[in-house]
Amino acid sequence: MSRELSLAEIFQLGYYWETKILLTAVRLDVFSVLDGKPKTAEEMATRIGAHEQTLTLLLNALVAMHLLSKDGDIYRNSSASATHLVRHSPQYIGHLLMLHDAEWENWGKLEQTIKTGQRAVDRHVFETDPELGGNVLAVLHRIGQQSGPDLAKRLQLIGPVRMLDLGGGAGTNAIAFCRVYPELTATVFDLPATLRLTERTVKEAGLESRIALHPGNFNQDALGGPYDVALMSDILHYQDFETNAALVKKAFTHLAPGGRLVIKDRFLDEAGTGPAWTTAFAVHILVNTQQGGCYKTGEAIEWMTAAGFASAIELERTAVVQGIKG
Repeated sequence: MSRELSLAEIFQLGYYWETKILLTAVRLDVFSVLDGKPKTAEEMATRIGAHEQTLTLLLNALVAMHLLSKDGDIYRNSSASATHLVRHSPQYIGHLLMLHDAEWENWGKLEQTIKTGQRAVDRHVFETDPELGGNVLAVLHRIGQQSGPDLAKRLQLIGPVRMLDLGGGAGTNAIAFCRVYPELTATVFDLPATLRLTERTVKEAGLESRIALHPGNFNQDALGGPYDVALMSDILHYQDFETNAALVKKAFTHLAPGGRLVIKDRFLDEAGTGPAWTTAFAVHILVNTQQGGCYKTGEAIEWMTAAGFASAIELERTAVVQGIKG
């Protein structure tokens, strides 16, 4: 049985103050300005074009949040800020935070959405701001480099495997699979604008000879093949139930006999009340997409069964589902 929340914890859940303080600091590029040389609030205000007194309030809050430190009138980055929030750092995550800030107004329409059942957006921010979308994919690529090899190893592939990475973004999983399995070749299928980033990451990995790029709309265009493995990683929560069912059926037709479809996503449990992060993510998808949603693994298995897969099982609870073509 879960414990009851304290009053203080309830208040903490209701406070979005620190979130907006951080997002504003990232948008103002406060941490990059402080990189390498601590500064006073006056110097900071001059650099970023801000009002000194109001900027000081923001900087002091960042100190209390352990993102900055202060010695007299001098502010400097914490080690975590220097690593993750300075724009030129190899581990910069600011673009992902700026995506959250771009979605701020959509969250303000949550009450209206809940009351009416009508979504407040008609296009995802990736469509309205392609540059931000590309920058976010680059951050996600760097983060995903840690999890991609683990997924590849769990599938235990053998021999010369032909893989389709559907909606593969920066090619993170295709690169990981190629490195784990020396005989594997991959095709990354995504929109032409996205594949410009993919081309760069594949070249950086030195895998141009093993990873092909296939531009197109996977709901409308042929997928090529046949493939031994098709991977759908974190793409189905942007689409509605019927569109996903049709895409799973389409993937089935592009698999060789005995081929596998692997769906990796943020699935809800059968009660819809967990995992906790995914329940919040489901609300995020509600307010920030036109038709997306978080689904249950049972629904993914339903899509696979309807498509004709001989077997469909949950490989990893609320995370990975696999279907095998007979």
